[in-house]
Amino acid sequence: MQKFRRVFEGIAKAGQSTDLNDFYTELFITEGVSGEVNKEHEVRLIETASRKPAKEETPIKLEDIFKPLPGQDQPSRTIMTTGVAGIGKTVLTHKFTLDWAEGKANQDIHFTLPITFRELNLLKEKEFSLMELLHHFFIQTKGILRYDLFQVVFILDGLDECRLPLDFKKNPIWTDVTKSTSVDVLLTNLIKGDLLPSARIWITTRPAAANQIPAECIGMVTEVRGFTDPQKVEYFRKRFRNETLASTIISHIKKSRSLHIMSASRMYGNIVMFLDSTAKVNEVVDKGVLIQDTFTPVMALVNPATKVIISDAPPFIKNSVSSPAFCYGQLVSL
Repeated sequence: MQKFRRVFEGIAKAGQSTDLNDFYTELFITEGVSGEVNKEHEVRLIETASRKPAKEETPIKLEDIFKPLPGQDQPSRTIMTTGVAGIGKTVLTHKFTLDWAEGKANQDIHFTLPITFRELNLLKEKEFSLMELLHHFFIQTKGILRYDLFQVVFILDGLDECRLPLDFKKNPIWTDVTKSTSVDVLLTNLIKGDLLPSARIWITTRPAAANQIPAECIGMVTEVRGFTDPQKVEYFRKRFRNETLASTIISHIKKSRSLHIMSASRMYGNIVMFLDSTAKVNEVVDKGVLIQDTFTPVMALVNPATKVIISDAPPFIKNSVSSPAFCYGQLVSL
């Protein structure tokens, strides 16, 4: 459970972690469109989403992700949640898992099994049965012999990072949880419902990768829009305990339309936290040091001494910075 409770912020090498419950702020989640692939630049997607009034769409609470929507009789077996890079998809999966483990929500679920596609990529050339694969990731489950007797949720995070073929057309049908095959065959059959049909599946992805899974395999699509305006204020006040500093940052963001749009993303908050770990962010805010192109505003520290900015960040952030005076540091993606 510590894996999901403790979250690193700022720069990873600093080794500082924070309790997720201390700063978690609810994100606006709503129903998406099944089968829709939007290849528009992700910054534009954030901007477009910011124009949609939240009150006109039905919000979905994280703890209700597997519950039927109004008008539905049964919950969907397979949920896909889309959202641009850095919007907070992984944090959602961590919070869901943590709340379940702490007995706060979804206690009808017996097992919550979070696996990232990054982890699955490493097993691309190996063969497992579904039971063996679960034992590989969750050694404490070795005593479980019949998963079909329990309510199980698989959380598959980061489809956009998947390097497996996910060949839904050519892969054979696989129904035996004790019989070994490739990880790709296991995944496609698990998602289709041929393998362990009683399980529920939650997949997260960036929008452009959503079509890797056939629309007919997905029961419901949800979309993470990021923070609403009140949630932005709540988030920055939680991340910055200094009320004066938090108010200064919030005020600065509200003055700029571009910064106001980008602050819907958790990644933006991480950038500000990064600045706070390398210098006094209030000095940066006061001086208004900004790197900004037409669509992508990024607050960045101009610090000749450390020459540190953001590295492990989406391309739209990296591409905003072209000055050779900078070298790359590291920003933990939350």
